[in-house]
Amino acid sequence: METLTAIQNQLSFIWWIALGLSLLLYIILDGADLGAGIYSLLVRDEDERGAIMAAMAGTWDANETWLVVAGGILFGSFPLVYGSAFHYLMVPLMLTLLSIILRAVSLEFRVHSESSQRLWDWGFGLASLLATFFAGVALGATLQGFPLDNAQVPNYAGGSMEFLSLFSLWTGLAAVIAASLAGGLFLRARFEKYCRIYRGVAAWVSAHFYLALAAVLITLAWSFVKFPWAAAKWSGPYWWAWWLLGATVVYSAVRMRIASARGQDMRALLWLAATIALMWGGMMATMFPWLVPGTWTIFSGANPSNSLVAFTLAMGGFIPVMLMYNWYQIWVFRGRITKMAAYAHH
Repeated sequence: METLTAIQNQLSFIWWIALGLSLLLYIILDGADLGAGIYSLLVRDEDERGAIMAAMAGTWDANETWLVVAGGILFGSFPLVYGSAFHYLMVPLMLTLLSIILRAVSLEFRVHSESSQRLWDWGFGLASLLATFFAGVALGATLQGFPLDNAQVPNYAGGSMEFLSLFSLWTGLAAVIAASLAGGLFLRARFEKYCRIYRGVAAWVSAHFYLALAAVLITLAWSFVKFPWAAAKWSGPYWWAWWLLGATVVYSAVRMRIASARGQDMRALLWLAATIALMWGGMMATMFPWLVPGTWTIFSGANPSNSLVAFTLAMGGFIPVMLMYNWYQIWVFRGRITKMAAYAHH
């Protein structure tokens, strides 16, 4: 029995890491696409809006696959968490999903439209904004935790709007700010340097860098005050490690800003990815062993060991394949474009 428990705990930990990696890759990859869509709301030129869509046409659907992978991992490895958390987050996740669907429909319908092209442009931009906002709300609500009933199989015991709070609304806004920064850097890396979009997005990147910096500081301070589990970790015996992590994050962010200012656009994107990875890793380390703070730990919400073994054998090789596929797509579509590459250019 002890051996089975040890195997279950080890597999639970491994799939928790895999879940975190999948969400991290979704945030880095599709976050840039979503941010570019948000920026498109400010673009007046029809062909430039189409070119923003074309910039992600070869990769956006593969980027979103990581969200599907994360959902599959949660369902297969932590089914109790999946069932109760999706009940708790039904409203923001439903609105996120509907926005993602509208965004995909707008991308595809624009190709075949003429008179309604502007409608799909707005659908693409607004859906990008709403998907980012409600995903951020869902993340903030998850950090708050939620109540469970006393049934044999514990389930969510609250109302449909319990996710809503000032903190979750703030994390939604912070997600929009962060995605806007990522989208600006993505567009700088995808467009030729003589294009108007490339030049125009420079001010957007500069403004959102400082907005994102402020948003991170506010979120950290709010979390320290609001969540005892976070305050205990950050002020505990390993406080120096958290300060070291914070200094590393600041260094990475500054390197990103310098690279962008020098026109080293791909390097700026990589530094942004490193910054996000460091912060995401810090959040997971702060939450450990909680999967949902105050509600489910990694081990209490995990599948039985025999099911986890079967899931590992069935799905263990999928993530490396996805990584290779994503890398290949990014490599193929690495070239810069102009507005003449507009999606459905007529």
